[in-house]
Amino acid sequence: MSEQNGVMMQYFHWYLPDDGSLWKQVAEKVEELAKIGITSLWLPPAYKGTGGGMDVGYGIYDLFDLGEFDQKGSVRTKYGTKKEYLHAIKVAQKAGVSIYADVVFNHKLGADETEEVEATPMSMDDRNQQIGEYQTIKAWTHFTFPGRKGKYSTMEWHWWHFDAIDYNVYNEGEDAVYLLKGKSFNDNVDLEKGNFDYLMGCDLDMKNSEVQGELKYWGEWHQDTTKVDGFRFDAVKHVSAEFFQEWLDHVRNYAKRDLFAVGEYWSYEVEALHHFIEVTEGKVDLFDAPLHYNFHVASQAGADYDLTQIFENTLVKDQPTLAVTLVDNHDSQPLQSLESIVEAWFKPLAYALILLRREGYPCIFYADYYGAHYKDWGKDGNEYEIWIDSHQWLLDKFLFARQTYAYGEQYDYFDHPNTIGWTRLGDDEHSGGMAVVLSNGEEGRKSMEIGHPNCTYVDITENVKDPITTNDEGWAEFRCNAGSVSVWVRQS
Repeated sequence: MSEQNGVMMQYFHWYLPDDGSLWKQVAEKVEELAKIGITSLWLPPAYKGTGGGMDVGYGIYDLFDLGEFDQKGSVRTKYGTKKEYLHAIKVAQKAGVSIYADVVFNHKLGADETEEVEATPMSMDDRNQQIGEYQTIKAWTHFTFPGRKGKYSTMEWHWWHFDAIDYNVYNEGEDAVYLLKGKSFNDNVDLEKGNFDYLMGCDLDMKNSEVQGELKYWGEWHQDTTKVDGFRFDAVKHVSAEFFQEWLDHVRNYAKRDLFAVGEYWSYEVEALHHFIEVTEGKVDLFDAPLHYNFHVASQAGADYDLTQIFENTLVKDQPTLAVTLVDNHDSQPLQSLESIVEAWFKPLAYALILLRREGYPCIFYADYYGAHYKDWGKDGNEYEIWIDSHQWLLDKFLFARQTYAYGEQYDYFDHPNTIGWTRLGDDEHSGGMAVVLSNGEEGRKSMEIGHPNCTYVDITENVKDPITTNDEGWAEFRCNAGSVSVWVRQS
């Protein structure tokens, strides 16, 4: 886990403009972010995708092209050039902000040439069920990277470096996952669809020694080139869990430093996350997807949701030192693949629950901080226009409170279905304490101990205007408005 009271920001969302400006924006904004309490930035995939300068980064084409080569119709990526990326990293690290690179090992897309190979079609819905005869198919599986011309790596990728694909040139209409000749799906992946090894594109065969060797070599090259401080692993439930531990050990040993790592295991079943952590020996943190799901459900249910249960069946409750807590991300935002909206009214409550408590390593979502406006097509075939509210003013207040007051013992008051609260008592270096109270129903009141007798407290959210004074024993009745949150700190 990262440093005490550290805060990560996911510095992108799915619908950022494809104008190549993000790396420049990072360099311009990072000192300001450091001052408000952001200690690390998770940046989007920085290498060339099959969509070239428009690719969000997850349609991986060439891991070695960080916006340097004319490939897929563009030199730069969606976010800028290699030079701008490396400059942004240096500026961030100079400001004391760690940089985490988004690493996508599951698949490749946008092959340069086709190859013939024998394969068995398997069901999309049950990857253990064969739905056709073993046959010869034509597959887009040969990656030659003509724009790079062998610079940094001479390896070309062929069908035998993959275990499955989902597109056959000879039968374009068939809806199948083609298990390639002599291949099997990996173990220690999520059991959804029978075996969720295959996700999209050309699925990397993690049992292949050339694939393992190339990815480890890329890790060395990437560390030498970028000197990032850690990694966010994409789609870990689709890749054999042991490989991440093996790769991470290799790159940490090469770099001779303890690089941070967090994986995206997007499952609402917390036991699946525990299993991944067990297999990887706790070396990789995980995003707390079950907590996000609780926020989603709570925001939809309003006062019918029992707030005393908000941390039930979550990673942060069971393994707080390995939980990266979040409210939303690029996949869960409106119109995306894992859409699970946390309604705007509840986001201040959710961010208080991840930013102002002792447990977990919180991650702020770019679109929640800056706001977002975009259009896209929904699954129903209709086009929608989306606005995501900016919570920057309030998040800055929360970050200030986290930096200044969120220390010492934590007393929880999760004893009412619609109003919960907690206090932090402070420590030797951070006195004064802090009280947080929130409600998903009517105005909330909570009698709580803050440990500082006869002191006056004010709500830094400015939702409640009148100050509150503790009694001789250091207790007070702290308040919040209906459907709101208040953060009480000692009046200076």
